Amino acid sequence: MHRILAFVAVTAALSACTANQAPGAQAAGTSGRQCFTASQVSGFHPIDRDTVLVTVGASRTYQLDILGTCPDVNWSLRVGIRSTGGGSWICGGHDAELIVPSPTGVDRCPVLGVRLLTPDEARAARSRPS
Repeated sequence: MHRILAFVAVTAALSACTANQAPGAQAAGTSGRQCFTASQVSGFHPIDRDTVLVTVGASRTYQLDILGTCPDVNWSLRVGIRSTGGGSWICGGHDAELIVPSPTGVDRCPVLGVRLLTPDEARAARSRPS
């Protein structure tokens, strides 16, 4: 009887761990997608008024395509990112918005697309002139 209860407890604990995983948290090699939270973002690099790179952790770089343009993003020294997808995970377009300080207040720039870049793609994108 004790073994059955122990098995049920272990199974329930493993199920809870799996349920708390991000919807697209599988390896990037299988789907090209990997989710992150806004709190994991450690840096950003504007490419132009409608494209921004964000660094997540030490080595992952995501390209964020902005819906329309975000006029002051390529001049800003800092930006915020906020999840808008109903949870805290950012996995694709419409899951986030950039919050960019501007001379008139704050611009909220909806994110249209999110793509995990390979290290080579990230280096090439950062070396492009703005």
